[in-house]
Amino acid sequence: MPEPTVTSAASAASAASATAVPAPSAAPLTGLRVLDLATLFAGPLAATMLGDFGAEVIKVEHPTRPDPSRGHGPSKDGVGLWWKLLGRNKHTITLDLSKPAGRATLLRLAATADVVVENFRPGTLEKWDLGWDELSAVNPRLVLTRVTGFGQFGPYARRPGFGTLAEAMSGFAAMTGEPDAPPTLPPFGLADSIAALATAYAVMTALAARERTGEGQVVDMAIIEPILTVLGPQPLWYDQLGHVQPRTGNRSQNNAPRNTYRTADGTWVAVSTSAQSVAERVMRLVGRPELIDEPWFATGAGRARHSDVLDAAVGGWIARHRRADVLAAFEKAEAAVAPVQDVRDVMSDPQYQALDTVTTVDDPELGPLRMQNVLFRLSATPGAIRWAGRPHGADTEEVLTGLGLTPADVKELREEGVV
Repeated sequence: MPEPTVTSAASAASAASATAVPAPSAAPLTGLRVLDLATLFAGPLAATMLGDFGAEVIKVEHPTRPDPSRGHGPSKDGVGLWWKLLGRNKHTITLDLSKPAGRATLLRLAATADVVVENFRPGTLEKWDLGWDELSAVNPRLVLTRVTGFGQFGPYARRPGFGTLAEAMSGFAAMTGEPDAPPTLPPFGLADSIAALATAYAVMTALAARERTGEGQVVDMAIIEPILTVLGPQPLWYDQLGHVQPRTGNRSQNNAPRNTYRTADGTWVAVSTSAQSVAERVMRLVGRPELIDEPWFATGAGRARHSDVLDAAVGGWIARHRRADVLAAFEKAEAAVAPVQDVRDVMSDPQYQALDTVTTVDDPELGPLRMQNVLFRLSATPGAIRWAGRPHGADTEEVLTGLGLTPADVKELREEGVV
C-alpha cells in the first residue's frame, strides 16, 4: 500500500495536534476494511469519511469505465480534481463484477472486509450472484450498505435516482428561492452530501450492533430520506396544521431581521437574529431602538411578519458602511453577522485558517493540493488525509496478491479483462 503523506500543520498548535497524520494504530477506525463499489456521490463520500479516520478503503472500479467523478468538473494536466478529494485515503483496484472471475474475486475480498458500500440499482448485485445471501455466506459479519435514490423497495425503487431528484421531491426546491421566482435547486450535491453523512452514521451504527450480536446486516439508505430529515418539521406542521412553508427568499417565517444586505463597498453580509436578545442588539446598533418596544417585536414570528420594516432599518444602516466596519460594529455589539464569502474568501478566512479547515496534501501527480480537511477533530485519536485520490487501478496487483493471488493469476485476470 502507498506510504502516507503528511498533511500541513495547522496554523494554531491545538489544530495541529488534532489534524496531524496519526500513526496507523492511533486512528479510531484502524483495522476496519471497507469495499467501495459505489459511484456518484453519496456512497463514495461516505467511504471517504470512514477512510479519513483510519479505515482501509478499497475502491473497486470497472476496468474500462472508471468512477465518473474522475471526469466531473475541472481537471489539471488531465487529472480530475474532484476525484483527488473524493478518492483520498482509498486504495484503487479494478474488477469487472459481471464476469465469473470478477465475482469470485469480489467474494474473496468480501470475506476479508467489514463493510461493502454499493449504489447499483436494486437487483443488480443479485443479477451477478453477489447479493446479501452470497456475501453473508462468505462473511456473516459483513455490513452491506446499499445507497440508492429511492431505497430497495417501493414503486420508485428501480428508477434511476440522483441527488437532484431528492432535492426536488423532498420539498427543498419548493421552499427555496424568492416568492415570485421558480423553485431553486442547489448548484452542488446537497442531497448526496447529506446522504453521505447519514450513510457513514448508519455504517457505524450497524458496526456497533455487530459488537453485540456478532452478525452483520444490510443498510438500506435512500437519498430522498436524509434531506427530508434536515428540512425540519415540515411533515409535522402539515399534519397538524395543514401548513405548507412558502418560498421566502433569504427571509425566515420564524424570525427577523434575517437576510443578506449589501454594504457601502459593494459586498454582502448575512445577519441572523434567532435569539430575541440578538434582535434587540441589532436594533440598537442600527439606531432604531424604538422598534424594540413594538408589541410584535417580542416574538420571532411577530418580527417575521414585519420583515419589511426591519429589513429597511438594518439594510439602510449597512448600506451606509463598508463591510469591515459593519463586521466590527456587529462584533462589538455581540450581534450575529458573517460576510457572504466565495471560495476565494474561504481560502484566506482567518477562522478557517486557525482550524486548518482547508489543508495541504502532497500528491505524486499534481504536487501540493489544498482541500477540505477531515470533518471533525478528535483530541486523542484524530483522523487524517494520508493521500489524495490515486490513479485508476493503482493498487490492483498489491490488493489482489494480498488475498493470495499470484502475479501470474493477476496477469491472467488482466488478459481476460476482469481487472
